[in-house]
Amino acid sequence: MSIAFLFSIFFTLLLIGTPIAVCLGASTFLTLVLFTHISPIEVSSMLFEKLEAYSLMAIPMFILAGSLLSKGSSAHRIIEFAKSIVGHLPGGLPMAAIFASIIFAAVSGSSPATVVAIGSIMFTAIEDAGYPKRYAIGTVATAGSLGILIPPSIVMIVYGVTAEQSIGKLFIAGIVPGIMIGAMMMAVTYIGARRLGFEKSAPAAVSERFAKMRDASWALMTIFIVIGGIYGGIFTPTEAAAVAAVWAFFVSLFIYRDISFRELPAIFLDAAKTSAMIMFIIANAMLFAHFLTLENVPQMITGFLTDMHVGPLLFLLFVNILLFFAGDFMEPSAIIMIMVPLLLPVAMDLGIDPIHFGIVVTINMELGMITPPIGLNLFVTSGITSVDLKNVIIYSLPWSLTILAGLLMVTYFPQIALWLPNLMYAD
Repeated sequence: MSIAFLFSIFFTLLLIGTPIAVCLGASTFLTLVLFTHISPIEVSSMLFEKLEAYSLMAIPMFILAGSLLSKGSSAHRIIEFAKSIVGHLPGGLPMAAIFASIIFAAVSGSSPATVVAIGSIMFTAIEDAGYPKRYAIGTVATAGSLGILIPPSIVMIVYGVTAEQSIGKLFIAGIVPGIMIGAMMMAVTYIGARRLGFEKSAPAAVSERFAKMRDASWALMTIFIVIGGIYGGIFTPTEAAAVAAVWAFFVSLFIYRDISFRELPAIFLDAAKTSAMIMFIIANAMLFAHFLTLENVPQMITGFLTDMHVGPLLFLLFVNILLFFAGDFMEPSAIIMIMVPLLLPVAMDLGIDPIHFGIVVTINMELGMITPPIGLNLFVTSGITSVDLKNVIIYSLPWSLTILAGLLMVTYFPQIALWLPNLMYAD
């Protein structure tokens, strides 16, 4: 009865357009108060307790680091470096947008920030070079979604906290799938450009490439500081987030000098607003998941699937379908907080590695960012390009299907995700 009441309230609020955090919190609050002996004061206390996880402290720091770098000239420098590497190929500028998105995603850790930083510069440049509008739109909208797969990733931090898995291992596990899917997207762009008649031009001189790389090196160092520091045992992922924020502050103000002290309050406020929104969603989602665990819902799902003799392959297909549709309507952090406690015990019972499962979940969240009706990157792309949402969806389709193909490869070939962390964390 309580479970039916919980979900009826949740979906009713969702259907009338209530923000997802309020849907989660209000439905859980009412259910706990009406069907348990927990008082309203205890519920509010539980809400704050859910945010006491040490690893969650990394989220506001990575958001701040991304804000500092995206407000300055780091994105422009990374784009120039990407253009010097692939700009001479057929489809070079759209490929440079994808390449730059992969790099900036690793710097900022944010998908929407990547779309804004790279897209606002590359959209006009791609169109001016004679490419169809669909190329400019499709690459800008979809490549930015790699921001939640390439480490550091806020979504991976949320999964690590929820699943009680090593965030460092998750970061390392995202590298190969992220590069692979990015390369697949670039290949689709290259083949399409060849069919449109674009030809190869003279490549940039080696000296120019080194000059562009040197110009972007301070921003690129963020990647090596975070990943190298975690892998080298110098600091934890949470400490790495703080180091990344301090490094971004230093680079933006004292190296590139593209942010003034006068601009800092607005940047800090913007990062604080984003952090507060995400943390509020996480707190309510964890409370929602906690109630489901109290009601033994994970055990019921496990028992049902066991009785149905569902194997790992069929289970992973079911997970992909479920998460794909959930991603169409909900924010990634909320999906992970609700779904992972329900699905991970089943996955582990079936012998599925929790790190591999985390990467599968993360790629599904990527697809959710670029599929209607709630795909955030679609709205961001529509906003910065002034193209209506319907056309953004249509133009993005070839690259969205490429990410889907990458998801299936990672799902059924686990070593794509597990090879690097197993190598680095081998005893």
